[in-house]
Amino acid sequence: MSIGAVVAIYFIVWWVSLFAVLPWGVRSQAESADVTPGTDPGAPVRPHLLRKALATSLLAAVVTAGIVYLITSGVILLEDLPMPFDAKRG
Repeated sequence: MSIGAVVAIYFIVWWVSLFAVLPWGVRSQAESADVTPGTDPGAPVRPHLLRKALATSLLAAVVTAGIVYLITSGVILLEDLPMPFDAKRG
């Protein structure tokens, strides 16, 4: 497996993981009873974006390592995956 393929897989997994990690530990302004005038009450008080970016990077690295292992070890073969347009059927 090439480095470019691993980087592409990591990039995709990182973005998917980011959307899973973003809601972790978020308290809205309405929940903390400190709504700033002119802002949405559902806006987070402290989003902790650096912490979430680090957690996303670590999670994406672990998931990418698992995907690379599955592909390179032969546990999952290309023939095992369903193909939307099977060339054999025409």
